[in-house]
Amino acid sequence: MSLRIRDLPSPNHDSRPQDGRIDMLVLHYTGMRSAKDALDRLRDPAARVSSHYVVEEDGAIWRLVPETLRAWHAGVSHWRGHAGLNDRSIGIEIVNPGHEFGYRDFPVLQTAAVCDLCLDVLGRHPIPPRNVVGHSDIATDRKEDPGELFDWEGLAQNGVGLWPQGVPDLGTAGQVRDAAGLREVRAALAAIGYRVDREGALDPALAGVLRAFQRHWRGEAVTGQADAGTLARLLAVVRLCEGR
Repeated sequence: MSLRIRDLPSPNHDSRPQDGRIDMLVLHYTGMRSAKDALDRLRDPAARVSSHYVVEEDGAIWRLVPETLRAWHAGVSHWRGHAGLNDRSIGIEIVNPGHEFGYRDFPVLQTAAVCDLCLDVLGRHPIPPRNVVGHSDIATDRKEDPGELFDWEGLAQNGVGLWPQGVPDLGTAGQVRDAAGLREVRAALAAIGYRVDREGALDPALAGVLRAFQRHWRGEAVTGQADAGTLARLLAVVRLCEGR
């Protein structure tokens, strides 16, 4: 695969830990009014944020930080028992104004470029499919990106990440409310990789994790509720994660 990637270096990076392990790929949206605004911020030393790559809406790809270095994109983050995920991840920012500035569909050319870039990265690093995640997956209490409009299913069909095929749409009825059922929901979320406690009722923290799950795997119903459709999709993703 030959990608046209242009370099636009950012000073916002530092060294990875000594082992240099890279086993995660984190997708974001820029959440700013324009690509220029996003690129300027990701290269502003005062902002102290960056990513390895930026993909514009027309499919143009910029490399801001070499993969061997640690970009500052994940922030406070957790996945599968690990924290501080900048240490072990590649970060890709996808130009989109986001929920704050007029969230919209990701253009076909952009999505194709993201997919090609992800495949390129996966060809260099032993990143398991279950570790291809969104920013909202690893920072459930503060992030929404890349959000429910992103084509996670299409990426998975092309070998990037996971998507449960053939799960019937059970709708938003039949919400789990009892303590035993909610413990099962928590256990399933934790088995996928989310940071979640395993006690209590459907509290705001659990609702936030469920919304993160829904943004990735059930974008048609981002409710924060453990309804029948969400539970079916949740258990299907758990099965996909087993041994992967």
